[in-house]
Amino acid sequence: MNINEIANLAGVSRATVSRYLNEGYVSQEKREKIQKVIEQTGYRPLAQAQTMRTRKTHLVGVIIPKINSDSISLIVKGITKVLSEEGYQMLLANTDNNEKEELRYLNIFQRHQVDGILLLGTILTREHQAELKKLKVPLVLLGQEVKQNSCVYHDDYNAMKDLTEQVIKKGTRIGYIGVTKQDAAVGRQRYLGFLNAMGEQKKEFDESWYGEALFDAESGYERTGELLEQHPDLDTLICATDTIAIGAMRCLKERGRHIPKEVQLAGMGASRMSEICEPHLTTVQYYYEECGEEGARILLSQLQDGQELRRQMKLSYDVLIRESVR
Repeated sequence: MNINEIANLAGVSRATVSRYLNEGYVSQEKREKIQKVIEQTGYRPLAQAQTMRTRKTHLVGVIIPKINSDSISLIVKGITKVLSEEGYQMLLANTDNNEKEELRYLNIFQRHQVDGILLLGTILTREHQAELKKLKVPLVLLGQEVKQNSCVYHDDYNAMKDLTEQVIKKGTRIGYIGVTKQDAAVGRQRYLGFLNAMGEQKKEFDESWYGEALFDAESGYERTGELLEQHPDLDTLICATDTIAIGAMRCLKERGRHIPKEVQLAGMGASRMSEICEPHLTTVQYYYEECGEEGARILLSQLQDGQELRRQMKLSYDVLIRESVR
């Protein structure tokens, strides 16, 4: 089956079938005739030939820092929903929080002619910034605010500030477990929000009450143990992520500390674990699925309009006070 045969069966010209297959203008009547023949015959055009004609693959590369994450799975869900509705497919690359892998996948996707790229950023190094400037396809960054590219990001600073203000009202000896400050959003902005809330509430804090973890529960468990060794009178602990807080909760329970009577605990992200752990974890809800949807829409608008208009979108949040605080 070829285009000529499709045209004969549909009673239209070969050029009309070609325009239909390449998403050009075709009247509704002729479009329906062609679609009916294609459905009856099971005809599928060669993707490579279509790509050569249109210079479009209808593929979008999506780079994520880790695959076993509630927040990232929700972002990917939002991306998939919007892309599939517009006839695009997703190529997913997992970097396991390896910055070098992010750079490698940026190159791989561009060489394999994806139409655009969505990058769920963590640490944006100088190498990243240089690579982003060289990209010849549209890119939207998710989860980090940047000036040189379109991005969709969360209000990490104010979210942590609001959370801290509410939690520390009934705390005096307050610890914080964050992540590397090279991570602008989760590492730096959340820590700044915490520090400014502490300062405005005139709560004492120095670096001995700070622990730096990785993005996992095991690391949260270890840092909590270290803080308790140094400050056994700790009565409030705020963590940069729910995952870190879940590790902290296990450590506190193993050491016989009642939550929240003896130690208040809070995280960020409103993960599924935060709802089912005991006690339920106080946290901040971000709109991750919407982040993926909006990022995909911005990218598609750039692809369809043929212009790379930079758009920065900051999403809202909700503080969820639950049983882990007094």
